[in-house]
Amino acid sequence: MRAASLILVVLPVLQGSPARDDGQWTMPGKNYAATRYSGLAQITPRNAPRLRPVWSFSTGTLGGHEGQPLVVGGTMYVVTPFPDVLYAFDLTHEGYPLKWKYRPDVNPTALGIACCDAINRGAVYADGKIIYNLLDGHTVAVDAISGREVWKTQIGDMSQGETTPMAPFVAGNRVIVGPSGGEFGIWGWVKGLDLATGKTLWTAHNMGPDSAMLARPGHGRYSGEANIGVSSWEGDSWRRGGAPVWGWISYDPQLDVIYFGTGNPGPYNTEQRPGENKWTNSVLARRPGDGSLVWAYQFTPHDSWDFDSNAEMILVDMVVGGRMRKVLVHFDKNGFAYTLDRVTGELLVAEPFANVTWAKGINKRTGLPIVDTTKTTGASRGNVKDICPSLEGGKSPASPSAYSPRTGLFYTAVNNLCMNFEAAPVTRIPGTPYIGATTPYFVGPGGYGGEFIAWDAARGRKVWRIKEKFPVWSGSVVTAGDVVFFGTLDGWFKAADAKTGRELWKFKVGSGVVGAPISFRGPDGKQYIAVYAGIGGDWFLLSGDVRSDDPADVRPPADFAPDLARHTSQGGIVWIFGL
Repeated sequence: MRAASLILVVLPVLQGSPARDDGQWTMPGKNYAATRYSGLAQITPRNAPRLRPVWSFSTGTLGGHEGQPLVVGGTMYVVTPFPDVLYAFDLTHEGYPLKWKYRPDVNPTALGIACCDAINRGAVYADGKIIYNLLDGHTVAVDAISGREVWKTQIGDMSQGETTPMAPFVAGNRVIVGPSGGEFGIWGWVKGLDLATGKTLWTAHNMGPDSAMLARPGHGRYSGEANIGVSSWEGDSWRRGGAPVWGWISYDPQLDVIYFGTGNPGPYNTEQRPGENKWTNSVLARRPGDGSLVWAYQFTPHDSWDFDSNAEMILVDMVVGGRMRKVLVHFDKNGFAYTLDRVTGELLVAEPFANVTWAKGINKRTGLPIVDTTKTTGASRGNVKDICPSLEGGKSPASPSAYSPRTGLFYTAVNNLCMNFEAAPVTRIPGTPYIGATTPYFVGPGGYGGEFIAWDAARGRKVWRIKEKFPVWSGSVVTAGDVVFFGTLDGWFKAADAKTGRELWKFKVGSGVVGAPISFRGPDGKQYIAVYAGIGGDWFLLSGDVRSDDPADVRPPADFAPDLARHTSQGGIVWIFGL
């Protein structure tokens, strides 16, 4: 199917999105469809230059501030990085005073196990509770009014290298949760908890026997071969094969299906795990009630580059190729943007949105990448050079994209990084890194580290872009006022015209932005924008001299961002902006 022949028509109401915005932000992606679209329209391209800060609050923690606040009624809820403190702020009083603070009991051992900084990707509100994960493998539910702990459930096993920084998701009466730990060789899974009690009702692994995967080949739409989660691996390597679920989840209530991505296989040295390694680097569609597998699609079989597929799956109804389709749009770490039929898993569009050298394209008939074998890695291949994108991805999965039904466009952060990759054999010891690779980065073609783009998912093309000096690792929100917001690693929070990409406004927020902004209606009836500042995540691991209270943080700066510490240091702040 030729991209030029595709037509784009967008339904006026998104799947899972209300016809009128209630002004709240109760779940990570705003709605079930994970569009991060706000129906509020007071802020426009005309008045956005008059935005000003109206409130800020120091969270008291220095880790990477990923995720996003929640707004429920007249209360804003904020979750910090470790030690995962939950704040509730009263938006109905001047100065937004603190209503209560919940300090969970979190095992500090988790700090030594978490892969990529001690971050937290946020909470979800449901049934009068604020529900979120603690880094040490627990999910907690807190009464939204009183701050009292309602239930606490252990979901992860730190002894195996499992930590739990992802944002839970609620579909019906199920709380859906998953682990990090692909770099520790875990046996990846997703679980469904009872919303009322926290009891674990089902566990579905992402590879292994069909019984463990809750898969029934030939029943329903799942057409995988019997026990393909074993046969696509050598021996029992699937038992330590990774496939973590640390990203975002979406839900189609009409189909009663949740969608989520899985991460990299372990170890990075591909020669220790021959085969396609299903279902790592994939999107899985499951029933939230019992976890049964509906269909799966693998973006990067036998991953040779650490191209996790944990990024969001945005659900939109649109015409593609002359037919109205229920689609799923995904910007993968491998540099390709995919448009899939979310009913069947059929590939409709796949085009690069970032600089890509590891593959020449995606075969639309088979759905498989056309791999440039000179970029395939493995211990016997030595140092393989000039692989784009780097293992930080064409887009970081931690940087959720947004979609506007008004423009029909998707908005996403992009990294312009490449890498060299030298793999080595490695032995797994439970609870310790299981990687086996050295992967230095460098800035890609053009000399700029990243960009923020608008994307046409029906045609597979970039509509506009804003180049940035550093990689862009923030999420985004787009509004009915046709304004899109995002942040930068050097500490700017920006607004752009959603139609043209013209920069409208920016404000220095004090630390690099790696979280996702939200839009909400305050008790005064006005529209506000909120965002976290607080650099961290992988950039904290790679960029030295950004933590002044640590005498050991005298590392040389990363080669791809040698002067980042001139613009930002660690430090968590919640900002609210208004007109």
